[in-house]
Amino acid sequence: MGSSTTASSRMGLGLGMGLGNALAPSELESEPEPEMTRGVLRLSGAVQHYEWGRRGGDSLVARLAGSDGDDDGRPYAELWMGTHPSAPSSLAASGESLREWLARRGPAALLGRAVAARWGGDLPFLFKVLSVAKALSIQAHPDRELARALHALRPATYRDGNHKPEMAVAVTEFRALCGFVGIQELKDVLRTVPEVRELVGKEEAAKLMSAKEHDGGIGVRSYLQSAFTKLMTASKETVSEAVLKLKSRLNVDSKVRTLTKKEQLVLSLEMQYPEDVGVLAAFFFNYVKLSPGEALYIGANEPHAYLSGECVECMATSDNVVRAGLTPKYIDVQTLCSMLTYNQSFPEILRGVPIQAHVTRYTPPSEEFEVDRCLLPPGESVAMSPVPGPSIFLVMTGEGEIEADSMLDEGKAKHGDVFFVPAHTEVKIICSGPGCMQLYRAGVLIIVRQKWVLRCEPFSSYPRTYDLIHGNGVFTLYEDK
Repeated sequence: MGSSTTASSRMGLGLGMGLGNALAPSELESEPEPEMTRGVLRLSGAVQHYEWGRRGGDSLVARLAGSDGDDDGRPYAELWMGTHPSAPSSLAASGESLREWLARRGPAALLGRAVAARWGGDLPFLFKVLSVAKALSIQAHPDRELARALHALRPATYRDGNHKPEMAVAVTEFRALCGFVGIQELKDVLRTVPEVRELVGKEEAAKLMSAKEHDGGIGVRSYLQSAFTKLMTASKETVSEAVLKLKSRLNVDSKVRTLTKKEQLVLSLEMQYPEDVGVLAAFFFNYVKLSPGEALYIGANEPHAYLSGECVECMATSDNVVRAGLTPKYIDVQTLCSMLTYNQSFPEILRGVPIQAHVTRYTPPSEEFEVDRCLLPPGESVAMSPVPGPSIFLVMTGEGEIEADSMLDEGKAKHGDVFFVPAHTEVKIICSGPGCMQLYRAGVLIIVRQKWVLRCEPFSSYPRTYDLIHGNGVFTLYEDK
């Protein structure tokens, strides 16, 4: 679905489509719901202490995990909620891992028959909170085919054989590098940043400078790939010298002119990762700033690096990362340079779609996951309809109650609480505290195996075939290419 084109916004499709029987295919028919497995479970997430994380009370991850982070001085970088074997969530009451509990109780009843049949006994998504103090690595995530090959070749580094499309929803202002800049901006870089031009080389620079704005196609991509690979594979000594020259030149320039935002960024990156090739590589990428509630989707083989801020992130269940700069971790430059798409466009900023009062949905072009953001004022409540797949709820701020059939405890919900909600379970959330209650839900984007042929004038004079996508009451049509 990564290449599909969302059609709902163009054709005005929504809830009133008269498609109430669209969930008829057998894989989504109702299934047995044993009461002993139906309860909403309180979870404990797993904290990751990566070096780029925020420390102390400044870290949202630390606060959600019930620690101010000051007791051990460690960074609190990520909170994982899911079943990935590297850091599975556990049941708050018993400490048993959610992964083991699902396997023991029977995944079909808890995850839904369609989800269990397609993805086995694990959640197909991994839900996270990130607290970013300094830049993460320049990286990309492999598609399924490459993921399987890398896992077979280096299982200690690439720990699973799955792809990892992901989406970040900003909780605070969030900054990232994502995707390659357009050809005109790249030409400006080659004209105005001699340190980059020197490492790329005259021949590769000349090819890019001669490329036309609308050339597109294999030619420009091959020029970009060749130039970027030349930069990323330059010797450590050459890179070190170029970064020091860049730093010196910009420090002098800053006394007589205002540096561009990208120039300010690379000086910041140099302070975090001195003499690193990623400082120079940043000129090749789009500089993205998200406000709270805005989101960014990153597909397979797309370069990116999170820079600062806090977000919730959801992805296919995988921990595969191919790195090539701005990191002390293992780097795999040749693999990264060979796998990238080399698409040149500014990434789409997702703002979600309201699905009911107080709830906004973010639906990426990936069937493993979707994310809901719920901002509930004091005294208000919202009912989340049952869906044929599992969900994880996170209470980011505020307090209240969660009501559902067969709640396994009193249902109190407060800042930092995490809940696993089985398939086919309706949940009601009530804000009873003095402030707004902010929750996030991660769930599976259910694909209905049913085709619809529509004429969409004036976009095309020919019928096109669409997959109907259903996610908790919202229908979206994706063009089937």
